[in-house]
Amino acid sequence: MATSLDFVFDPAVITPEIKSLYPAGYTIRPLARDDYHRGFFQCLQDLTATGDITEAQYLDRFDWHKNHGRGWYYCVVIVDATDRIVGTGAMVVEKKFIHNLGIIGHIEDITIAKDHQGKHFGQKLINTLDGIAVNVGCYKTILDCAARNEGFYAKCGYEKAGTEMSHYYEEFKSDYERG
Repeated sequence: MATSLDFVFDPAVITPEIKSLYPAGYTIRPLARDDYHRGFFQCLQDLTATGDITEAQYLDRFDWHKNHGRGWYYCVVIVDATDRIVGTGAMVVEKKFIHNLGIIGHIEDITIAKDHQGKHFGQKLINTLDGIAVNVGCYKTILDCAARNEGFYAKCGYEKAGTEMSHYYEEFKSDYERG
């Protein structure tokens, strides 16, 4: 793996122990500035609609996360031989006032490319994000998922703890396509 990549967060947060979860030929690492061309959006499209995002838009959002988005940990799984992204997920840190100023992590946008599903990469990605959460001081991680995915997240150690609710805003309806 090239060491000159511009990462969205310090790769040292992904410990050697976390990296060892992945089989030979695969690398887990932070999202990089040039991952637009490695299939980042193609991978996300296996999860939901992304919209027609241009490279300039991606770079603008990447730069925001790198410069202002402290506490956002976007990770990607790379096939070393092809330098293609086959998995992605994020953990977003929330610093609370309650629970003795506790810190929690929100797991978001977990997706594994269809041709790599069934190989336990989803579970490895969740374990990666949980490991990052511990490394940055979170006392727990939480996530929202569809009922059909509850079994998967239970296998990853998550327990049902409530109900997700959403409030969509009509004024943004043309900007957002729910997948």
